[in-house]
Amino acid sequence: MDRPTASLRQRSIHRRTEGATVKIGIIGAGFIGGTLTRRLTELGHEVRVANSRAPETLADLAAETGATPVWAAEAAEDADLVIVSIPQKNVPDLAPGIVDARKPGAPVIETNNYYPQQRDGLIEAIENGTPESVWVSEHLGVPVYKVFNGIYWKHLLEKGLPAGAEGRIALPVAGDDPEGKTIVFGIVDELGFDPVDAGPLAESWRQQPGTPVYGKDFGVDDTIAALAEASPERTAEWRAA
Repeated sequence: MDRPTASLRQRSIHRRTEGATVKIGIIGAGFIGGTLTRRLTELGHEVRVANSRAPETLADLAAETGATPVWAAEAAEDADLVIVSIPQKNVPDLAPGIVDARKPGAPVIETNNYYPQQRDGLIEAIENGTPESVWVSEHLGVPVYKVFNGIYWKHLLEKGLPAGAEGRIALPVAGDDPEGKTIVFGIVDELGFDPVDAGPLAESWRQQPGTPVYGKDFGVDDTIAALAEASPERTAEWRAA
């Protein structure tokens, strides 16, 4: 495999003028989904957010952020970008075609992690070597991009910095389509983090739990090195007991 390389920071192609609004659908309002709702609305984007329950249960988050609470089946409607951020074990419960109402070519980010001992129980395909995000992609029926899975939610909320700032955290992004990756890189950059190209989705295991980059606030160079050092073999803590 080629060594992962840092990507140039690129604005989303949907942000055709400075300050333009991106329509974003978020499925999942937990630590990462809720944090992204807060950050992306602060940046002026139009966010529709859903959880596994009725929209009324998101009234507090909506009042705080200005996001629009919707049913999960409505979150992706006409979206420029969709984010799926739910427990891994709940992915098969999502309705078929749940992200199909997004705009043509709109990328789908998934932030999930497989925690077999801590939460999810045994998922046989992942235990047998299918990368977590490939498994999610197969269930959703669309290509996905893996990012935001390894950063502590409070750091995602509080530690974004302007481009070029000392100590800026780098976030790996795995995915297959270069155009979609450009959009995802732009969102990562806008949130205050350096996007690093982590390779294709088939190698997204490089940023799964238990790998050298997972849970670390590395800069670009250390992130690239950690991705290159990763092994596809799951460590004991991250296998089903």
